[in-house]
Amino acid sequence: MNNKFLRNTPHLFRWIALVFFAVAIILVMVSLVFYSRERNNYPLGLTIGGVPVGGLNAEEATQRLLQSYNMPIVANVMNSSFQIDPGIVGFTLNTEAMIAAADLQRTGNSFWSGFWNYLWNVQSTPTDIPLVYSLNNERLVSYIETEVKTRYDQPSIPAKPKPGQTNFIEGEPGYVIQTESAVGTIEAALTSFNNRTVNLTLAKTNAGRPNFDNLQISITQIIETTPFDGVVGVYLEDLTTGEILHFGYNQNNLLPVEPDIAFTASSTIKIPILFSVYNRLGPELDQQKRDLIAEMITKSENPASDALMEFIGGPLNVSEDMKNLGLENTFIGGYFYDGAPLLQQYSTPANNRIDVFTSPDSYNQTTPSDMGQLLSDIYKCSKTGDGSFIAISPTKFSKTICNDFLTYLKQDRIGVLIEAGLPEGTQIAHKHGWISGADGVIQNISDAGIIFTPTGDYILTIYVYHPVQTVWEPVSGMISKISEVVYNYFNLPK
Repeated sequence: MNNKFLRNTPHLFRWIALVFFAVAIILVMVSLVFYSRERNNYPLGLTIGGVPVGGLNAEEATQRLLQSYNMPIVANVMNSSFQIDPGIVGFTLNTEAMIAAADLQRTGNSFWSGFWNYLWNVQSTPTDIPLVYSLNNERLVSYIETEVKTRYDQPSIPAKPKPGQTNFIEGEPGYVIQTESAVGTIEAALTSFNNRTVNLTLAKTNAGRPNFDNLQISITQIIETTPFDGVVGVYLEDLTTGEILHFGYNQNNLLPVEPDIAFTASSTIKIPILFSVYNRLGPELDQQKRDLIAEMITKSENPASDALMEFIGGPLNVSEDMKNLGLENTFIGGYFYDGAPLLQQYSTPANNRIDVFTSPDSYNQTTPSDMGQLLSDIYKCSKTGDGSFIAISPTKFSKTICNDFLTYLKQDRIGVLIEAGLPEGTQIAHKHGWISGADGVIQNISDAGIIFTPTGDYILTIYVYHPVQTVWEPVSGMISKISEVVYNYFNLPK
């Protein structure tokens, strides 16, 4: 073997090692250059709001975000489609906040740790930066209301009264875009990178009832087609909405009702007496007084009414209680028995009217609205335990007591007037009344009640007067028809 070669071998290995080391240094330096360039961009797998931005720099990522989220979304309504520009509805991206969060992902690890992973091709865990945006809710709602709903909503057509009849022509349902639901659906599409189509659904709306003006027309048509030329007072209150229909009618002409029209209260005055008995003797009554109340309401017995008023100190206390309730046109000025003296003469806004005269009894008077409001107070007290009764006598009235009132009034069963216009089995808490003179002629007929129905409870009071004679038929039939048309109105198909 050549000794010279053997002597030079270590030097050769040394040079080879140096070459490899130099190459390694060069490779590392090249890798550092490439890694440094790559570190200026976002890591592969990084997304912002779902948009891939791996390998992009901040400016490029911002542009891609804006391009992705400023594209219009597509809205489908039934068989139509239209585009919604994000800017129009006040949608804007906070790119600065998202880019800052992305920069933290880019520079969060140490340089050399990242370089080591780069050398060994260790991929970073895919990360998504949440979308940061603002949405002007008022602008979006305004857009839906003025641009979308005006084009696609289909209003319902309310039922219409049949002229001269007590039933109605059925209405047609409508279809509307519900704003609150549409806001959420559109926002979801605006903030989605890959699902920018939204389906706006139309909700069905009930045909609904006609307004009270149309109901009034139906009622006045019933009055006009009845052979009766006297005075009619009507008060109707929707106990669900609080809406009120109140008018007077005389010889085919509407009468103003401010102040209301004074009528003889006749036996409907026994509802105020019932209130005063509990107001002055309650809340617990002995059996004697409860029996007298039953006779007064269910049998309309005047001696029972007089006995109850005697217990509370006389009729004038009933009138005082009505005044305290704000019912200034309702009073009773004497007992019911024949020959009873008039204890006090009452002057009220209603009986001082000169444009209409119903010859109201100086002993007891009311108006359709006074009696309607008293029944409304009873109803509200029975449901919630509060109202006018509780305000003036908090220790005497409660839901239980007011439900006792309704129990008594529900026992007034006569099968005519308001009751005759209701379907069999309908609950009504009411008091009727009429007065016959010595010659048997009736001039006043009245009925005031709370009607309980499947689709809404209401109050209806009707007072009728004729200066010569209120003939039972056809007037009682007229009242029952008014009751029927009102019931049908409140129970129109949904």
